[in-house]
This record gives sequence, structure tokens and C-alpha cells, in this order.
Amino acid sequence: MTTPEGLENLETLLVDVADGVALITVNRPDVRNALSEAVLADLRTALTALRGDDTVGAVVFTGSGEKAFIAGADIAEVRTYDLTTGLTGEMQRTMDLIESFEKPTIAAINGFALGGGCELAMACDLRIASDNARFGLPEANLAVLPGAGGTQRMTRLIGVGRTLDLILTGRLVGAAQAEQYGLVTEVVEPDALLPRARELAMTIMAKGPLAVRLAKLVVRAGFDAAQPTGQVIELLAQTVLYGTADKAEGTEAFLGKRTAEFQGH
Repeated sequence: MTTPEGLENLETLLVDVADGVALITVNRPDVRNALSEAVLADLRTALTALRGDDTVGAVVFTGSGEKAFIAGADIAEVRTYDLTTGLTGEMQRTMDLIESFEKPTIAAINGFALGGGCELAMACDLRIASDNARFGLPEANLAVLPGAGGTQRMTRLIGVGRTLDLILTGRLVGAAQAEQYGLVTEVVEPDALLPRARELAMTIMAKGPLAVRLAKLVVRAGFDAAQPTGQVIELLAQTVLYGTADKAEGTEAFLGKRTAEFQGH
């Protein structure tokens, strides 16, 4: 593994790249990897750097240690938040950056994914959980709500009723129930979590990179649009792909029974 230049000395994150997969580890195990303002700033720095790094084709997020993926916001900081903090929306802005990231993103969820941790996972394209993972949006216990996209992303993933159940009661659900709800896409043994996340990232990276990027864009942009509008977006994206060298390479490789060598154009 190597650490990209400029990301070696991040205060709260470890960033390692191997075989084109960047692993971002929130590294605050003493506080269950809570999302402080420093973590959010480091995440934005890392994503900005990885966006422009052509050697990176996918990003995996995880948490340090065995107890927690990310156990929410840093409560010591939340205690000081005021109206100005809320309007600034640093955490929501960071989750939006993850959701709109052009390269595939995977959350490898070990242990607790609560509050902001659950929101970060939901901002990723795919979510894989170890069987000891637990999920929840318990912010109402602090007289606040999931304000980093949680009320919206969870509703779109699992529906209004289940989302309100989790937010209003503050209860936690285990990995199996999260998979049943559609909150995670796969559950594995803890030792298999990161290998499976890397395997999945490599599988995606073997596809046409422009097709992957546009598929992410079309699915997300079309979800909130009327179906005819979404299909227009889909049609235009497909039209763009029909004119790429990657499409020519993909079809020729299939007919020639060989592995495609995509160039991303």
C-alpha cells in the first residue's frame, strides 16, 4: 500500500492505496471514530486529492478498530453548536461531497454506524457490513435530528415508515435487519469485510469507467425526477457512451473473447 502525496499527515484519517483502491480509515478509535470538525475537514481534503488522482479508481471507507465504523458526531463539539453552525452545514456538505464523488464509493461497516456514521455510509454507493455492525439515527436523544442528509437518504433507501421508526425511537438495528431493510447491500464475517470491499471495488473498476461514472449520475439525478425525465437523462448518457473509445473497446473485446482495456474516454 502507498499513501498519496499530501495525505500522509492527516490528523484523523489514514489513506492507503493498493491496486487502484483507496482505503480511507477514520482513525479515532478512542472515541469510536466520532466525526469531529477535523475529521470532516480531512475527509474533504482526501476526497479532493483522490478525485484528481488517476491511479485511484474506487474509494472504500471504514473505521479504525473493531468496535465502530463511525459512532456519530463528536458530542463534545455538538454541545457547542449554535444557529450559525447549523446553517453552515459542514457535515451535510461533506456527505454531499461523498455522494457526488465521481468514482465508486463503498462503505465497509465494522461495528457501530450511528448518526453521522450511518449518514456517511448512506452517502456511499454501496454498503457492506460485518455481521456485528449496528445502525441507527439516535440524534433525537440529544434533541436534534439527523442533519447530514439522514432524513432524506434513509427515506429513499428504506421508506418513510421505517425511517421514522428509527429516528423517532432512536433504536438500533443489527446487520441482518439492515440488510432486510435494504440499508446495506451485503453482510459478511468481520474478517472478510475489507477483502470483500476490495474485491467489489476491483470488480467495478474492471468495467468501463465512463459508464460507471455516468450510471452513478443517471441513477441519482433520475431518482427524484419524473420517470420520463429520468429516461431522457438516461438516453442522453447512453448517447454519449455510444461515441466513446471505451464502448468500441468493450464490444470488440467481448466479440474477440478477451479482457477489455478501457482508457476512460
